[in-house]
Amino acid sequence: MELLTIGAFAKASRLSPKALRLYDELGLLTPARVDPVTGYRLYAPEQLEQARLVAWLRRLGMPLARIQQVCALAAGPAAEEVRAFWAQVEADTAARRDLAAFLIDHLSRKDPAMCPTTEPLGIRYAALSDTGLVRESNQDTVYAGSRLLAVADGYGSGGAPASAAAVDALKSLETDSIPAGSLLNVLEDAVDQAERAVHGVFGGLSPSPKDAEDAGTTLTAMLWTGSQLALVHIGDSRVYLLRDEELFQITHDHTMVQSMVDEGRLSPEEAASHPQRSLLIRALGRGADSTPDMRLHDARRGDRYLLCSDGLSTVVPTGEVRRVLCDVSEPERAVRELVALANGLGGPDNVSCVVADVTELPR
Repeated sequence: MELLTIGAFAKASRLSPKALRLYDELGLLTPARVDPVTGYRLYAPEQLEQARLVAWLRRLGMPLARIQQVCALAAGPAAEEVRAFWAQVEADTAARRDLAAFLIDHLSRKDPAMCPTTEPLGIRYAALSDTGLVRESNQDTVYAGSRLLAVADGYGSGGAPASAAAVDALKSLETDSIPAGSLLNVLEDAVDQAERAVHGVFGGLSPSPKDAEDAGTTLTAMLWTGSQLALVHIGDSRVYLLRDEELFQITHDHTMVQSMVDEGRLSPEEAASHPQRSLLIRALGRGADSTPDMRLHDARRGDRYLLCSDGLSTVVPTGEVRRVLCDVSEPERAVRELVALANGLGGPDNVSCVVADVTELPR
């Protein structure tokens, strides 16, 4: 068998000699032979297929460590791994797209020439939280005011104080003095304050630091600006929008199972009954990824928003949630009926919800 020099192999595989040397050092693409005198790397022609695969995966932007995993797999599992990687890339791109849209809208509203004239709108709202029928205590915290709507779902030994601390940290937003041009910075600062507040709770946990590592909270909140609702979302609490009697989920769950659905590893039906469906990949907690999703929603008169913990969304079918939101006009009665539905289905978790209606203000 005639071996190829590194130069010939580089040309045939479309990888540079520098890249080939790096991949050799990493054990990703080991030469067939290294000349003991000159140190020249020599490659077998049958290594070209793997080399080209490495080149293609690099063009996809796949990290070298993951390329090693793909190259060690048989064709079928390797294809599944590439599919999962690309699904994650698309999910990350979608998240950046949301942030770009937020920034464009935010910056556009700094320009008076680009600000649309809107009718004067307000919100009417109600909030309710319940322990449920199984849990011994309630680790959820909810809040609804004229500017701020929030749901936090605590977990671990310090879950209740963590969720309360996160929501309390946002209550400074309950003010009329936030300039539209400062909204992005205000939201970012508020999330930072919430994270510090949650970490401050951990100092009082006992008996061991392990308790603090296992404690934290989700945080999903909306800030009313007069014509828009600014969303901040971390975790698996949810926001739904009822518009023209159609119900839309406008948050994305930050859970391991949802990421597996995004990657095509699980179907939504399989995810609903997966034993790890509540395992969070983003939260406010020690060692957790606390990167928030943020976006703006233009409000319309007649819109209805629902913020809820997973004690509602994973227990009550979406069709039943929509029915209540469509049929029950008063927010106070709507939150009571939603909580009753969850408890009527066994109440396996704390259940919390906020319902807010966008209404026209009297002139």
